[in-house]
Amino acid sequence: MMVRMAATRDGYGDALLELGGNQRVVVLEADLGKSTKSLHFRKQFPQRTISCGIGEQNMFLVGAGLAASGYIPFASTFAIFTERGFEQMRNGIARPNLAVHVCGSHGGTHTGTDGSSAQSIEDLAIYRTLPNVTVLHPCDDVSTKILTKQLVHLNSPSYTRTARNKSPVLYDGREDEIEIGKGVIHRDGNDAAIIACGILVSEALQAAQELSLEGIEVTVIDMHTIKPLDEALVLDVAKKCGKIVTAEDHSIIGGLGGAVSEYLIENYPVPMKRIGVADRFGESGESEEMLNLLGLSAPFIAEAVRKLLNS
Repeated sequence: MMVRMAATRDGYGDALLELGGNQRVVVLEADLGKSTKSLHFRKQFPQRTISCGIGEQNMFLVGAGLAASGYIPFASTFAIFTERGFEQMRNGIARPNLAVHVCGSHGGTHTGTDGSSAQSIEDLAIYRTLPNVTVLHPCDDVSTKILTKQLVHLNSPSYTRTARNKSPVLYDGREDEIEIGKGVIHRDGNDAAIIACGILVSEALQAAQELSLEGIEVTVIDMHTIKPLDEALVLDVAKKCGKIVTAEDHSIIGGLGGAVSEYLIENYPVPMKRIGVADRFGESGESEEMLNLLGLSAPFIAEAVRKLLNS
C-alpha cells in the first residue's frame, strides 16, 4: 500500500484557509508566504493579511498589538528567522501572555540543501524556555492542520515548527486522536519506548519494524507537543517499558530529549538515550543524507534501543 506523502507546512496553510471564516483571525507574513503556505489565506482574505516585509521583530510586535486588540494573529517565517525576534517574543508576547501564534517553517536539518545557516536546530529549545508559550512540532500535514486550528482556542502564545520537505502521513483516519498536550501511541511494545516528534516519528516507526524482526517490541509515541509535555504518558511508558529513547531533528540540548529527561530525572529515572543533533551544526546535503550523516535515521534509533537493552 502506498503511503501518502505531504509537507507539514501544507497542513499549516490549509488550516489558515479553513480558519478564514473567523473574522478575528489575521495572518502576518515576512515575505515568505509562498514558502510557509500562508499565501493561500492571503489570496482569499487579503484584507486580513499583513505583509511586514523582512522584519520579523516588527512582525511579532504587530502580532502582539493585534492580539491585545482582540484579534487572533498567526505569524510565519522560516524557523531560523523567528530566532531574530526572540526578545520581542519574550517581552512583547510571552510576558504579557498575548495569544500570538508563531509558525517557523523549514526547521531542522531535514531542510537539507539550504545548509547549516538555515537549519534551525535550536528553535524548540529557545521557545520552550519561555513561560506561557506552547511549543508544537507535528509529524505530518494532518496533525499540523488540526493542531493549528486548535490554537484558535488557546488563550496564550504558541510556537509551531513545520518542515519544507514531504514526509509520510500518519493520521489519515486518526484525526480524533490529535489534541494539544497529548502524545499519541502509534505502536505498542513492552521492551522499550521511542518518544519522537516531527520527521523522526516515521523514522521511529521504521526502527520499530526493524527491531520487531529481532523479537524486540517497542512502544512508539508521537510527542507533537513539546510544551506542555504529556508527563502522564511519559510516566506510564517509563513504568511499563523501563527504557526510553527520544528522537528529534533538533539539538539534543533543550528539545524533546531535554524535556523528557528533565521530567524523568525528578520523577521516575530510567535508562535513556537521546537521538538528535549532537551539539554541532548541520551541513548542506539532501534531506535523507542529513538524517544519516547526523545519526538521526531509523537504523540509529534502532541501535540506540539495542544499546539500552544490552546495557
